[in-house]
Amino acid sequence: MNIWFDLTNSPHINFFKQLIEELKSEGHDVTITCRPLANTIDLLDLYHMEYTIVGKHYGKSTWKKAMGFFVRVLELYKFLKGKKIDVGISQSSFYSPIAGSLAGIPTIYTNDNEHAAGNKISFIFANKVLVPEFISKENVCNALVSEKKVTQYKGVKEGIYLWKKYKGFKATGDQSKKIYVRTEPQTAQYYKGKSYFLDPVLESIKDDYQVIILPRNEAQAEHYKGEQYKGIVVCDKPLQFDEIAKDCFMFIGAGGTMTREMAVVGIPTISVYQDALLDVDKFLIDNGIMMYEPKLNAQRMQEILASAQSREASTAILDKGEQTYNYIKQLILSYEK
Repeated sequence: MNIWFDLTNSPHINFFKQLIEELKSEGHDVTITCRPLANTIDLLDLYHMEYTIVGKHYGKSTWKKAMGFFVRVLELYKFLKGKKIDVGISQSSFYSPIAGSLAGIPTIYTNDNEHAAGNKISFIFANKVLVPEFISKENVCNALVSEKKVTQYKGVKEGIYLWKKYKGFKATGDQSKKIYVRTEPQTAQYYKGKSYFLDPVLESIKDDYQVIILPRNEAQAEHYKGEQYKGIVVCDKPLQFDEIAKDCFMFIGAGGTMTREMAVVGIPTISVYQDALLDVDKFLIDNGIMMYEPKLNAQRMQEILASAQSREASTAILDKGEQTYNYIKQLILSYEK
């Protein structure tokens, strides 16, 4: 088989990495397309994955995004045309179902963000749609989207790729006192929060803990290299998930996949996301797997640090992740001609 993966954001690399390696080891051909957004290209290079860049990121402007959307769909179509690809799969790539349809390639589309505007058109053009079990089919199906092509998978997206390595994992970062911080997604169309709102909190803890910033772009990196943040470490290159997890005392995330990843494997994790929570985040918060502090301040930060304790990775979520991983793999292979 020749299987096409469209990786349009940095979390998609970890999501599909294990599956891509396994499929290739079994003799299948893999075609990867991507675009330069956040740390996507850096991570692909870090893992020595072969890829083709198609398109670019058009920033936060709504009209530029709309224009860029159709431009990249056409660019993907031109790239795919004539290639003997059996099936395409993506996580939250709004482009791939349409480009695949134009090129005559069936596509599998997964998404765990019920607020994503691009879902509406992606659900229509995808041949198969996968959403987590806590997103109702009413949020997915309509007159143009048949319930037959929608499957609610077990667990959360992060469990699908963390199960193999992190079952039984216990965080050991208590002695290191390293606090990793994933900054806010400033250029994302959905993000309506403030920029650098965590600065007072970070300034209050940087002398007692080793604060490590995981920036999303160069502007954020330069911001935290300023004199007033002396002592804070800014990562110029993306770190592998394993590097962070092995010695992370606490993780603070302004939303997104990385925040949920850390929570699932047992690291004390605070989400400070500034907009409406996704159902997946509500699930993790309600089950005590992740903390939610959208108005985090220095005093509250000290209270959390005083009682922070790591725990074992969530076995229930990782077990469900293994089941879903196997389901997705078999679904892909079912398109073999």
